[in-house]
Amino acid sequence: MNANGQDTQGQEGRQRVVWAVVASDIGPLLLAATDEGLVTVVFHATDAVRDKALDRLGSRLGAEPVEAPDSPLLSEPIRQLAAYFAGERHAFDLPLDWSLISGFNRQVLRELTTVPYGAVVGYGDLARRVGQPGAAQAVGMAMGANPLPVVVPCHRVVESDGGIGGFGGGLETKRRLLALEGVLPQPLF
Repeated sequence: MNANGQDTQGQEGRQRVVWAVVASDIGPLLLAATDEGLVTVVFHATDAVRDKALDRLGSRLGAEPVEAPDSPLLSEPIRQLAAYFAGERHAFDLPLDWSLISGFNRQVLRELTTVPYGAVVGYGDLARRVGQPGAAQAVGMAMGANPLPVVVPCHRVVESDGGIGGFGGGLETKRRLLALEGVLPQPLF
């Protein structure tokens, strides 16, 4: 049951997990949601990547993910991501299911949601913002564990010396996201 007294469990008392693969400017994205909200975004969602991600998601959440591109649980995330890639949306307003991440990593990622479109933050700066000034490397680990990239904008975290830093979706994907937001110049071709 949620705070409104509504049953948030699917069939047989288990949590419902729905998913869809959607096209984007950075390639196919796998989106999955529960009754709590968007639970994961997976880059480069080829069949093999999708199948591996869905197996992992099912085992972590204890529910078999069901393909449901028309699910109301996915309609708003799909709409908002399309608007983001069209340059029409600069902030996401979605319910998020944080159940795939906890502790320090969750604290860092929640703080990351305050970094606005078109801005960047250094790993060390983000560590200081969560009260752990010596934890820049741990912040990098939190970025790598982010189950909700793009929506929780780990692409906005860069090195203090001006380097782009790492990125689970690949550096070209990070460059394209930062270019979309005007932080880097658009590629010539």
